[in-house]
Amino acid sequence: MKLKSLAIVLALSSSALYAQTVDVKDAWARATVPGQKATGAFMKITAKDGAKLVSVTSPVAGVAEVHEMKMDGDVMKMRAVAGGLDLPAGKAVELKPGGYHVMLMDLKAPLQKDSKIAMTLTFKDAKGVETRTELSVPVSAMAPAGGMPAGEHKH
Repeated sequence: MKLKSLAIVLALSSSALYAQTVDVKDAWARATVPGQKATGAFMKITAKDGAKLVSVTSPVAGVAEVHEMKMDGDVMKMRAVAGGLDLPAGKAVELKPGGYHVMLMDLKAPLQKDSKIAMTLTFKDAKGVETRTELSVPVSAMAPAGGMPAGEHKH
């Protein structure tokens, strides 16, 4: 019986340790106008031990993907990141306009300035263990000055 209890405590402890290894800060989504079917969401993600952002979902969008914008010669191109976005150990990865970002497509309604949207990020660690982070993301017309604590979430 003691061995079984110890195994449960160890399993819970390892889950609790992992739960603290991904930090999401300064999340925000760009407001839209009526008829606009896509927008971006931005944030800073730091994985203490390294991980991948493998998927994003939001009830406000039919499709949510991690995209990358980069120059290809004289043309700015945007494409989905295949296989997940690498989050090197201890290094903040910034999802920002003009770079990596979350693309929210097939929007079900306009995103109103000063509202909030739900978003779920799914991470995978080096051992293949997936965890999810639930966010309440503020909607803004432009990047908030000095960050936006309301969108901050530790996982």
